[in-house]
Amino acid sequence: MSAGETIVTFRSNRMFRLACERLWEIIGESLNAASRSEPDLRDRLPEIGQVIGLRNRIIHGYDQIDDQVVWDSIQTDLPILITRLEEVLEPTQ
Repeated sequence: MSAGETIVTFRSNRMFRLACERLWEIIGESLNAASRSEPDLRDRLPEIGQVIGLRNRIIHGYDQIDDQVVWDSIQTDLPILITRLEEVLEPTQ
């Protein structure tokens, strides 16, 4: 995503919004599968429940998806999640 994207772009560009939502679906599903095969992952990555919850909300359309929540999660939570995943998944030396 380029630095020039805004919530206005997110709301008005359907393909961009759907791509962002799809990425959360993939991340959430991947973390869900990983936590089933490696149960201690939830201890090492406490935010996993929130990511899976966002995925479930997007996939199942509970009520309606709040664009602001999805956008805020992209702007705020995703960079932190990437850093945390790098820490957790980094091989021990």
